Amino acid sequence: MKILLAEDEPVMSMAIATRLRNDGHEVVTAADGMEAMNHLENFTPDLIITDILMPYTSGLELIGMVKSNFNHTKIPIIVLSALGQEATVMEAFQLGADDFLTKPLNPTELSIRVKRLLHSAEEAEED
Repeated sequence: MKILLAEDEPVMSMAIATRLRNDGHEVVTAADGMEAMNHLENFTPDLIITDILMPYTSGLELIGMVKSNFNHTKIPIIVLSALGQEATVMEAFQLGADDFLTKPLNPTELSIRVKRLLHSAEEAEED
């Protein structure tokens, strides 16, 4: 499965990408929301994982753009947030996010949630 990861913190991005690749996924990384949008012009991922606070284009803006694009509305999105961002996470859900994880991440929980969302997306396509 192809996953687009938008995370501006290099160490966090590398750790998440490594875990997802070890789980057998193809991962394309973006250092900010603008780079993520550029990647979406060239390929359609099966899942997007985005941080909320990023330079240029925030995670919230990214979610809004993805969910307003007819070709991408069905792509599940996991939002990464630091503790204390509950209002922002609620806004992300209103924009169309499917799940969220609090930083610092638990790698096993990340793997489980990614697998669950990808499985749900596959079942929705079959209906």
